[in-house]
Amino acid sequence: MNWQLLPQFAITGILNGGPVALIALGIVLIFKSSEIFNFAHGQMLLIGTMSTWWFAAEEGMGLPLWLAVICAMGVSVLLGLLIERVTLRPMTGQPLLSIILMTLALGQVLQGLTILTFGTTQRNFPVFFSITDPYKLSLPFQYNGNPIVVILRQNLVWTFVIAIICVVVLWLFFQFTHTGLSMRATAEDHETAQSVGIRINRVFGISWAIAGLIATIGGILIATASGLDLSLSIVALIAFPAVLLGGLESIPGAVIGGLLIGLVQGLVALPTNDFFLGPAVAQAIRNSTEIVPYIILLIVLVIRPDGLFGQKRIERI
Repeated sequence: MNWQLLPQFAITGILNGGPVALIALGIVLIFKSSEIFNFAHGQMLLIGTMSTWWFAAEEGMGLPLWLAVICAMGVSVLLGLLIERVTLRPMTGQPLLSIILMTLALGQVLQGLTILTFGTTQRNFPVFFSITDPYKLSLPFQYNGNPIVVILRQNLVWTFVIAIICVVVLWLFFQFTHTGLSMRATAEDHETAQSVGIRINRVFGISWAIAGLIATIGGILIATASGLDLSLSIVALIAFPAVLLGGLESIPGAVIGGLLIGLVQGLVALPTNDFFLGPAVAQAIRNSTEIVPYIILLIVLVIRPDGLFGQKRIERI
């Protein structure tokens, strides 16, 4: 293994994990408030990001980029409220499997509407940061007498920073605002929250609105690095292992899980020594970054199904 490249791939992986952590946070938020695992989160992310492109592109509205982002956030909030009110609220009290199937069907409907509205063409997303002037980070140690310098693309650094800022803002919202405290109380026990006067239907609606907002921000951050097409919705699938790794009900766990997934993907992409592993095996390992999150998911489900920070529930008979 080329140990000199280890810091480069490790730091790049952690930076890539920032948006994944943010997307995972939106999934956890829905589950904590309404106990629904939202399989349509990827399609919500796709619609929010596509809306940003349409508001900013010359083929669309041609708005300034900052205004396009604000308008897309408004669309995502309305979409979240509409989903909760029209499709999920009427299913209150229905079996969990029915609600899961509803979110799966909803994801397919949203994917189809996106294709009908925007088509299937890959698009260049508006550039937020320079792609030709990377940052250089000199580490305070050497390898074989040579200094180690890590090259970091601007978009990766700033998408990570923005993702972490969003996480901190959400944490402050849950800790210090009346609405955030109501959402935390509802997440603990729906009946108890309702008995003290909390309108849980309102909390559910706000949760879906915030989740739509988070999905849009996460999609924008990822699209700045990878471009924009229909496959963007698949990115949310990487967040599912991060959610289960951190714990379905843990907001800090979602963040840590996302960063760990990004770190492991970065380390797997590290060029290995072909002399020891053979060219075929080494190349197979480097090409396995997309399946690594799901391997981690299987391991977590076998060893610790509640996740690193999840609540272990014990039912007594």
